[in-house]
Amino acid sequence: MELSAVLSPVPEGGYVAFNPETGTTTQGDTVEEALQNLCEATELYLEEFPLLTTGRPLLTSFEISARA
Repeated sequence: MELSAVLSPVPEGGYVAFNPETGTTTQGDTVEEALQNLCEATELYLEEFPLLTTGRPLLTSFEISARA
């Protein structure tokens, strides 16, 4: 099963990893560790709560004006 992952760097170091399809969130010191942790957390989540949707989220970006 192929799912989505959104990784964001955190100020104290490392990454937060988020799976939009299930809402699972983890962290890791490296991208690889964060993804591995997310995979494990998502597998455990899906054992209890099977995925009911078949679509994938749309990931895009947008801009806002920065205020000084």
